[in-house]
Amino acid sequence: ETAARLRDDVAALKRALEKQAVVLGTGTDADVIAFASDELEVAVQIFHVRDGRVRGQRGWVVDKSGDAVDLNWAGTEDAAGAAPIDEGGRGPSELAALVEQFVTQFYGEQAAFAEHTDTETPATAVPREVLVPELPGDPEQVQGWLSGLRGSAVALRVPQRGDKKALMETVQRNAQEALAQHKLKRAGDLTARSAALQGIQDALDLDSAPLRIECVDISHVQGTDVVASLVVFEDGLPRKSEYRHYTIKEAAGEGRSDDVASIAEVTRRRFYRLRKELDEMSAAVKADAGAAHYGDGTDASQHRAGAAAIATAEAEPADLPPGIDPATGRPRKFSYPPNLYVVDGGAPQVAAAAEVLDELGITDVAVIGLAKRLEEVWVPGESDPVIMPRTSESLFLLQRVRDEAHRFAITFHRSKRSRRMTASALDSVRGLGEARRTALVTHFGSVAKLKQATVEEITEVPGIGVATAKAVLAALNSE
Repeated sequence: ETAARLRDDVAALKRALEKQAVVLGTGTDADVIAFASDELEVAVQIFHVRDGRVRGQRGWVVDKSGDAVDLNWAGTEDAAGAAPIDEGGRGPSELAALVEQFVTQFYGEQAAFAEHTDTETPATAVPREVLVPELPGDPEQVQGWLSGLRGSAVALRVPQRGDKKALMETVQRNAQEALAQHKLKRAGDLTARSAALQGIQDALDLDSAPLRIECVDISHVQGTDVVASLVVFEDGLPRKSEYRHYTIKEAAGEGRSDDVASIAEVTRRRFYRLRKELDEMSAAVKADAGAAHYGDGTDASQHRAGAAAIATAEAEPADLPPGIDPATGRPRKFSYPPNLYVVDGGAPQVAAAAEVLDELGITDVAVIGLAKRLEEVWVPGESDPVIMPRTSESLFLLQRVRDEAHRFAITFHRSKRSRRMTASALDSVRGLGEARRTALVTHFGSVAKLKQATVEEITEVPGIGVATAKAVLAALNSE
């Protein structure tokens, strides 16, 4: 009797789920896509409907990118702060651009993945119908591109009525709820980041929380292709647009490398520009002050006033923080100084960085080193390290900054080594200059991938003909 009751319960649950899952007519093969946004982020939700049933659902929340589409939508927001996609108060070109951006990227990646796996084909990766909240600027072109990926006709539509319209509204609500939940989680993350920054301030006895942290790391293999990375974290989050990498010039070469000297070189190159701009700003402020008060220089009182103004300018170069352009109020490119400068290493590396800052007269940047072995925090001039609790958010943040610098350095090192190896292997190809060698490396990304390419694939690179492509493959195979 118990088994029969459980059997009936399972059957009832299956019927209920099947009823909920059937959302569109039998045979319907479609993806339904919706978006929600606030001033900083965009949430996207996609429902995969196959044979009339919802077979899957995916969602992402991404930051708005200033170098991509302008996604700062106007319009009302719901109580959770997510801007609903509706027909009123929405910039059509902005939403249309976002639709085109997502559709081309998502289905392009899906089709590429399908071509290299046995799990599905491009025909199943791209449905017969794609339902979006607004058509892109050139819907015929996008629709034709989708049809080419699938190998048969694909319809790109905005649902206007009926079940498809209702399902679009459901997907839209999911996007708004996902963005709201993400914002709540980010708020919790903000609290944790604030606590971590406060903990770093307390542990290192800093005057203020390190709202901007920079970290440098050195990468090489047995002294070859020695490079460095410098990553930036602001408010505890990576600011990738500010990342920099360096090729070590003085402290390495011909199979030799010196990590301590490399740290000093990178520190000098990073802060030299800051020192130069501080000097220029101070000189400009003094010149303006003198011109304003000296007049033509014939009046002694004007002369005294001008001297006093210059003295004031020397004591207080500007009301703005260092690195801020007084004309625009914005940071002078990369010269904005960090509150905390982290080097990957122990006491020798920290001492080298601190010595360079002293030489340049940079006094308001704290320097520490984070040693990998025991995760010790080294401070210049101290014989013993600062030990942070292994479970503290402060140590976790410093580790994250250090590991990101390590990752970025390794990525640049591999790229540089790949370019060098490719250039070496291709030096023997007659008529292949530096520009076309660079184009080949950029197009394929590595020596291995270029070596595996066909003649037809190589000729897709601008400026590479059939004869040159054959010569390239011959050179790589002989190498």
